[in-house]
Amino acid sequence: MARTQHAPPRAEPRDSVLEPLHDRLIRYRRVVDYIAAAQIYLKANPLLEEPLRPEHIKERLLGHWGTAPGVNLIYTHLNQLVRDTDASVLLVTGPGHGAAANMANMWVEGTITEFYPEITRDREGLGKLCRGFSWPYQFPSHLSPMLPGVIHEGGELGYALATAYGAALDNPDLLVACIIGDGEAETGPTAGSWNGNKFVNPKTDGAVLPIVLLNGWKIANPTILGTMSQEEITALFRGYGYEPVFVDYGEDVDEDMRGTIRRAYEDIREIQTADTPPDRPAWPVVILRTLKGRGGPKEIDGKKVEGTFRAHQVPIADPRQNPQHLAALEQWLRSYRPEELFDEQGRPARDIVEACPPHDKRIALNPAGFGGDRRRELTLPRLEEYAARIDERGHPAVSHMTAVGSYFAEVIRRNQEARNFRIVAPDELESNRLGSVLEATSRQYNWPIPAEAEHTTRDGRVLEILSEHMCQGWLEGYILTGRHGLFSCYEAFVPIVDGMMNQFAKFLKLSLEVPWRKPVSSFNYLLTSEAWRQDHNGFSHQGPGFINSLLTKKGETYSIFLPPDANTLLVTLESCLRETNRINLVIAGKQPMPQWLSLDEARDHFRLGMSIWRWASTNDGEDPEILLAGCGDNLTQEVLGAAELLREEVPHWRVRVVNVMNLLALGIPQKYPQGMEEARFQRIFPLDCPVIFNFHGYTAAIKQLCWERPRNDRFDVNGYREEGSTTTPFDMHIRNRTSRYHIVIQAAHKIAARRPEVASRAEEMVRKYEQKIREHKPYVIEHGVDPPEIRDWYWGQGMPDLAKDPRR
Repeated sequence: MARTQHAPPRAEPRDSVLEPLHDRLIRYRRVVDYIAAAQIYLKANPLLEEPLRPEHIKERLLGHWGTAPGVNLIYTHLNQLVRDTDASVLLVTGPGHGAAANMANMWVEGTITEFYPEITRDREGLGKLCRGFSWPYQFPSHLSPMLPGVIHEGGELGYALATAYGAALDNPDLLVACIIGDGEAETGPTAGSWNGNKFVNPKTDGAVLPIVLLNGWKIANPTILGTMSQEEITALFRGYGYEPVFVDYGEDVDEDMRGTIRRAYEDIREIQTADTPPDRPAWPVVILRTLKGRGGPKEIDGKKVEGTFRAHQVPIADPRQNPQHLAALEQWLRSYRPEELFDEQGRPARDIVEACPPHDKRIALNPAGFGGDRRRELTLPRLEEYAARIDERGHPAVSHMTAVGSYFAEVIRRNQEARNFRIVAPDELESNRLGSVLEATSRQYNWPIPAEAEHTTRDGRVLEILSEHMCQGWLEGYILTGRHGLFSCYEAFVPIVDGMMNQFAKFLKLSLEVPWRKPVSSFNYLLTSEAWRQDHNGFSHQGPGFINSLLTKKGETYSIFLPPDANTLLVTLESCLRETNRINLVIAGKQPMPQWLSLDEARDHFRLGMSIWRWASTNDGEDPEILLAGCGDNLTQEVLGAAELLREEVPHWRVRVVNVMNLLALGIPQKYPQGMEEARFQRIFPLDCPVIFNFHGYTAAIKQLCWERPRNDRFDVNGYREEGSTTTPFDMHIRNRTSRYHIVIQAAHKIAARRPEVASRAEEMVRKYEQKIREHKPYVIEHGVDPPEIRDWYWGQGMPDLAKDPRR
């Protein structure tokens, strides 16, 4: 059990042996604080070897100074921990806009030079580092994939801690130090992430050391933690299951910080090496209380800066134009006495470099920070063992997720020894019909649980917590450190992590532009409990908008799949598990549904992204005068229902049925690498043939993708119209005008407009199916279920056997 304490432990007493170490740590912090400040302001004269002049100052001042001294203090003592104990440390920095601090440390230790040889560790290289910070087409002011060892940018605050816990999973020798700003600590994702300590297994996982950088201020307001007493903070973190240790920045801060980090590490190792892991291990959390922007200007223009919100970003606003500000900046920078910290070539002094860990132990070079280098392919089973049986088209009706659950159970078995695959879910695995997974593994949870809990042990491949934020962060950290995973979620609730997905997509996009970043496994979303089948829920559970969020990203960073049946879903997921550097969004229902394609047909359909279903078309799909397209399993079923009605009512009308399962295939290849080239696109969707497109989500997605296709006005798109309730499956289609009846009516209008000689028959059909639509609502209100002609429908009713033959 970890030792509990309130006052920070002291390092060894200062004596003649430790005095050089103490002085070295102080000098190390002086140099990295100086370099962090210089990056924000200077484009020339990086060592202040001449008086500071306006032309040495950048025209645009960007960066966040306020957090930098705290990040530097933490980095300094994590380095010392590595030197003292040989620990393997990965750093996740929540306040990512303090990147100037991280970069200063990477330059002093020489890591940046290894990846950017032009940024040499001397006067010239320091000048390039300073000029390149927040400079067009060079380094941004926040952490990014351009920097080695970075797996979290800190752009949107709140999920550094979840990412850190994801990185620690299945990395038993790794200590993930996570810096959490006290402003960041106010976010919902961080609040949920404190519970990550209850999931890590001390024997098989690494550990996370949270370090709260409590400087009291956000960009314009005091932080909540900054207004709390030590007793209140202690109660808060003890309630989360941590033992808080406080460090106050004072004269002996280096001794205090060194001792605190060392003791925290020893407490962690004590928990990990115990013969019997404690029921409720009190994992340490370090609370570092310091002034915001410590060491910066005390006062500017008569207003206090150090220790206030004014130190948050650029504390001296206009040194190029304001002589007083220029003088204040020079006084601040010279207060670090840079002439004492660098040699004649502008290199960091030898004793300062000696404060860094050995090359192979540097924090920025930790192997876990280079997930692409560590990634190993999964061992996957043959799909033939899990494919749905197709007796005839549409038969039998099964849940797509049943086959998928069995498949993932075998994926887990085959990769059990490698321990490189996990499933995360917000308490919905069994609700989403993936319970077969629990035949091969269990849910992982490491605090005592009630005896009635099922499938829950200390060591499992499934992590369930009622927090989409935590699931997203877990899987990001897990993937970016070289492993594989799946995020299963209700479709309507995954938009909770839209901002996190957005940041991750940008991370992937930039990673593709960094030559030394090797591909990592794709981030795989499996969304079910979809909008169209919320039989016992209601309007709040109906929302397919995550598709639209992804469509705002660069086309090479994501895929969107809507498989129409179980076999296409299996083929899709197999591909997703092999894919790299991509966000894969897969949407499929969990309720029993008709099965349309054999496994071989499914593979061919997936390869094409969309295809003509000749067996569902009239005239073998040739020379169509109306085209019905479906995208999404429930929407495809309605397309097929409409195709069958048209075949029965007007068999001489030439109807082509198309299914689209790779949504991006609709886009042009110049914007979407998966887009279908125009000649083939027109073979499927002829320019002179009207298209009725039945889509799973909001219609704007299809309009966006087809916008740059010639004659896109031939597409009439049906989709989710934000109409829902606790109602029957078919009533959802009636309410949103995606039902087979609506499609038949649309087709009749289109055909009548093209062929006036059939206008009378078309009008008769319009009246008939408009009447069916009117009759539907009273029926479901009275009976509570859909009419038998819908509820008991199957493909091929009333059609020749040839139409049902799966070989056609």
